[in-house]
Amino acid sequence: MIGGVGALLLVALLQRGEAALPRTRDDSVAEQIRARVEDNRALVSFYARRAFRAAWSGEQGPNRLADDLLAALGRADLEGLEPEDYHVTRIRVSLDSVRADAASARPIAPARLAELDVLLSDSFLLYAAHLLGGRVDPETLHPLWDANRRDADLGTVLQEALDSRKIARALQRLAPIDDGYRRLREALARERTIAASGGGWPADLAERLRLEGDLRGGDSLPVGLERFQRRHGLTESGVVDSVTRAELSVSAAMRVEQLRINMERWRWLPQDLGRRHILVNIAAQVLEVVEDGEVVLRMRVVVGREYKRTPVFSDTVRYIVLNPNWHVPTSIAVEEMIPKMQEDSTYLERFGMHLLTDGSDPQEIDPRTVDWSSVTPDSFPYRVRQDPGRLNALGRMKFMFPNRYDIYLHDTPARNLFGKAQRDFSHGCIRIEKPIDLAVYAMKKSRWNREAIEQALDEGTERTIYLPRPIPIHLLYWTAWADEDGTIEFRTDINGVDRALSGALAKKD
Repeated sequence: MIGGVGALLLVALLQRGEAALPRTRDDSVAEQIRARVEDNRALVSFYARRAFRAAWSGEQGPNRLADDLLAALGRADLEGLEPEDYHVTRIRVSLDSVRADAASARPIAPARLAELDVLLSDSFLLYAAHLLGGRVDPETLHPLWDANRRDADLGTVLQEALDSRKIARALQRLAPIDDGYRRLREALARERTIAASGGGWPADLAERLRLEGDLRGGDSLPVGLERFQRRHGLTESGVVDSVTRAELSVSAAMRVEQLRINMERWRWLPQDLGRRHILVNIAAQVLEVVEDGEVVLRMRVVVGREYKRTPVFSDTVRYIVLNPNWHVPTSIAVEEMIPKMQEDSTYLERFGMHLLTDGSDPQEIDPRTVDWSSVTPDSFPYRVRQDPGRLNALGRMKFMFPNRYDIYLHDTPARNLFGKAQRDFSHGCIRIEKPIDLAVYAMKKSRWNREAIEQALDEGTERTIYLPRPIPIHLLYWTAWADEDGTIEFRTDINGVDRALSGALAKKD
């Protein structure tokens, strides 16, 4: 065993021996790389695994993988991202300069090789992170928008890309794999071609509709207009009314931006939406049930008003409540019911509602005994519950996916709202057009067929039934998407959030 003095002597000898070894250019480049990445956790993690050796150059200088990366970064616009966000021009200039020196047999300073290497790695990791989880954090734009960011060890992804020599493929595999994203990607390329063709839309309406594929073959102009209106969620009148004119006036460049925005929103979703899942597009006010990539059930929905907007998040539907009681949220009770009770003390009774004391053991109170003129939103020590029945605000059933927003799907007695083109009338929860159809689908492979569900509903008492297989649900906000046949659909930005995301995407880091 070596004692303290002996150990010191051994270390000194080893250091002398190390110093005596000839230093290579690779050693010098490694030192330079180590110094440049020490404040960047992702780069330190990647380079530490390779002893800080250069990743993108060899004895002859930068290798062809650097060119492959530069080409892949140059195609970032196909993903709705900006190539210059990934240092494309800077990389190209540096590559050309280093290679010019190598071609003239001038020695390349280790610092220059290190700077280029770190730049290339940083660009790969940054672009990879944006493809994987989006360039913008949605929660910085609005608190009612949850991200379900996909995760990966990007340092490992980079090393595997270098080892396999397939840089572009490694990056492309990080983008969303769903057909919906791919179709948007293709739509973006088509719409960019139109925007770049001398100013965008032609002045002639018929030519404009043909260019977008709305006027086909021997179609009349009204038929083409109806198709345009359908794609934009408008009433299909075949007439250029004020709303249609407003949509026709949106420039091709603005449509390109709308597609870019919605591609970014795709990157906020989980990689796997589920073999079967429920999608609610808040902007389009539509619910779809998707199974093995096919839409098996579609219906209209009513969503939250702008000031009571429906949040965006993913969860799992676990049970259905038949003939639910409605426990009226305090905000609705104080904002909407107090004024009505002040005008008519029988209001609650007429709508099958009960006034209860607050607390762990609520007791019913006769609302006629309350001096409603003295009750204010700040002094409302009650709860309100509505019995099941035809007047119940939740209709005959609700679909539950417990979440921090207390949002769910439910039926509604206000069936007339589904006939409106614009359906943002709720307090945040989602009213659905075909609740029984959705329940029958959700309860497949159980005893709860349509007949059993309708019989239980007719009994009129509250009952909970659990799904045999819970179903993922995704509440989304898409103002642009492409259908299975490639048709591009656009919707009005009812919550006014597109502009904020567009600004965030344009902002330089």
